[in-house]
This record gives sequence, structure tokens and C-alpha cells, in this order.
Amino acid sequence: MELLRNDDPVFEGFGQVYITTCMPGFTKAWHLHRKQVDHFVCVKGSIRLGLFDPRESSRSKGQVQELVLGMEKPVLVKIPAGVYHGFECASDEESMVINIPSLPYNRASPDEFRKPFDSPDIPFRWNALKGG
Repeated sequence: MELLRNDDPVFEGFGQVYITTCMPGFTKAWHLHRKQVDHFVCVKGSIRLGLFDPRESSRSKGQVQELVLGMEKPVLVKIPAGVYHGFECASDEESMVINIPSLPYNRASPDEFRKPFDSPDIPFRWNALKGG
């Protein structure tokens, strides 16, 4: 499976590539980036990806979206800057996600803005009972 090419229409630039994992019963949410665009691919197990759009200028302002990602139907999801996102493990085994962000992580000034996984500001509910 090709994950992302620099001639793909969704490609916005290369910052880095990293892998993150999530265990059953856990969620990793919520955060957004003001500059960075993320590109998620689940390469082991499956995840339930949640998206919430708070952007004032967006046609989808205030809307949530749910996607299930896994190797049964491999897909890359582009997450625009300004959209809150998170995911939970949706399989009985550890899930593994590759992210290809458009910018490298800036340790001195991270482009990362967080809310708790159970934030009342976001109308999306996780099945997982633990989050971070």
C-alpha cells in the first residue's frame, strides 16, 4: 500500500512520519493544529476516528464525523488544520496508526491545542472509558 505520494492531490508538504499505538479501551483525543495538516493511516487493528470542526469559516462548522480505519479497507484520511481529532482502538488488539504531518514537530512551540477526551464542548462520545 502506498500511504502518500508528493504528487497526490491531498499532499501539502512533508514534516515527518511517526507511528502511534492505542490499546483496546483507550482513546487519544482531542487535539487540533493551527498550521499542521495530518494524514492518518491505520496499519494494524482498527480505529474509530472522530473529527470535530470548530472553524468559523467552514461549511461544516460545528459538525462531527466518525470514520473507522483499518487494513480491511486501507485508506488515508487527511485532517485539515483547525479540526479537532482523536481516535480510539476499535479492535480487540492494539491498533497502530501512521501519521504523516505536513510540518515537523516543534518542541519549543508545539502546534497542538488540546481538550479532554470527554470534553462537553465537542458533541462526540467515545466508547472507550479511558483517554488522554
